[in-house]
Amino acid sequence: MDDETTRPGEGPPVETLVATVRGVLPSLTPAAQTVARLILDDPGMVARSTITELSAASGTSEATIVRTARVLGFAGYPQLRLALAAASATRPAERLVPGDLAPDDPLSEVIVKVSRAESEAIEDTVAQLTAERLGLVVETVAAARRVDVYGVGASGLVATDMAQKLLRIGMTSNAFTDAHLALTSSVLLRAGDVAVGISTSGETPDVLGPLRNARDAGAATVAITNNPRSSIAQVADHVLISAGRETAFRPGALASRISQLLVVDCVFVGVAQRTFDSSQRALQATRNAIGDFLRSGRTKP
Repeated sequence: MDDETTRPGEGPPVETLVATVRGVLPSLTPAAQTVARLILDDPGMVARSTITELSAASGTSEATIVRTARVLGFAGYPQLRLALAAASATRPAERLVPGDLAPDDPLSEVIVKVSRAESEAIEDTVAQLTAERLGLVVETVAAARRVDVYGVGASGLVATDMAQKLLRIGMTSNAFTDAHLALTSSVLLRAGDVAVGISTSGETPDVLGPLRNARDAGAATVAITNNPRSSIAQVADHVLISAGRETAFRPGALASRISQLLVVDCVFVGVAQRTFDSSQRALQATRNAIGDFLRSGRTKP
């Protein structure tokens, strides 16, 4: 896994702090999750609270609060409070805590809440997608003999999209959304190949297992995940962070998929730039093939 973009004690950038908390939430202990959920629900309140007040509000120990702050990359709770205060000051409350969908929301409110969630997922992903990290992945994929992409469920749709895009520019790329086929693929990879694992939580066994096998076989490994501290991130040579929130009404939420698709599109464009001549020839050839097929279908009696 490549180095974190923040130095120890600094924590994540202010503009992505809440997204980072959301991403690491599944990997926290139950007590730390209680503290993290308070940060997500009311970051302004946490910023205003002393550690004693937050301990009482969360029903957790002060030691748990300190450990949670350190897991998020801060030296301690005071540094976390300062970062939350800065985030609250620079962003409106509704931006920090997007409204969740309720059973009785009118459709007009559904449109607003869903569109806000998608927009925020894109903004949070862009804030965490550094040119340096993206560049390393682009160079690795552009030089690959073969690129296999693993994902299941909603992430499987993204895996298929990535493989299809790379295929259109002449690369050998396959998507595997079945665990058995993914495991079969992964043990046949070797040095010069690339395996990409896509998992929102970063803990999906159907993706984690093949990516680990691919690494052991000598292939370069890339993870696209919401959780930079997840198991899949530890297995990968390169990690690209997406941002999106799944809720009771939106499991496999579009916000998660759209943020992953944004990362995939950036990788694809970067690879196409670095292989411009061959990519243009491949795109034109595939465009012609599809055009010829459609025209021949229209001329049949």
